Amino acid sequence: MDAPVLLVVIGAAVAGFVQGLSGFAFGLVATSFWAWAIEPRLAAAMAVFGALTGQVIAALTVRRGFQWRLLLPFLAGGAVGVPIGVAVLPQLDVHWFKTLLGGLLVVWCPLMLAARRLPRVRAGGRVADGVAGALGGMMGGIGGYTGVIPTLWCTLRGFDKDAQRAVVQNFNLAALTVTMASYLASGIVTREMWPMFAIVAPAMLLPSLVGARVYIGISEAAFRQVVLALLTLSGVALLWSGLRELLHRVS
Repeated sequence: MDAPVLLVVIGAAVAGFVQGLSGFAFGLVATSFWAWAIEPRLAAAMAVFGALTGQVIAALTVRRGFQWRLLLPFLAGGAVGVPIGVAVLPQLDVHWFKTLLGGLLVVWCPLMLAARRLPRVRAGGRVADGVAGALGGMMGGIGGYTGVIPTLWCTLRGFDKDAQRAVVQNFNLAALTVTMASYLASGIVTREMWPMFAIVAPAMLLPSLVGARVYIGISEAAFRQVVLALLTLSGVALLWSGLRELLHRVS
């Protein structure tokens, strides 16, 4: 097994476990591994495929706290955001995107993690939830990062862990399905990518199931800490990857 393939397997396995545990973050975790050896557009396509596969597994294994009233605004926003993200991807400087997104996570998530009591945002109602969904959809279209903004927003909203998991999990499933269909229709996914998809799916299967089992046993407080810590670590990896490439351009 050559080094790039081994990196794909490790990234998919770690990201599968994280997604099984938290309900999101496959793309963030996987691309933090894949960015070192995989071409950005291929990495984005694999991230969407892997995240979608993981959400299908999660939908079959973890079904708690589902509420249409909470989910619908996120879905409506995501339906608007995904096509925008897909349209932007071919023109986007991926390394600048990673740097900015990583910087946001590195600054914001530790502050939330260190706070004794997280702030609860009550303003905005369903419109604000829809905006969070639209931003999540855009980031999904760009590279499979559908869960980042909705997860942060649900945490600020103060949703309990099952309600948050249900919103993020089902939003991701819908948004990633649309994203993958758009990738296929627009030609972003090519036949040459399918062998890599065939590596990602089995590599993440067992870790996803293990992560989902761990989720069932953790407390509300532990779940929030896990989510914020994972977002922080993912931000560090994205920031480092993006800055490394940008500094390489300068030199």
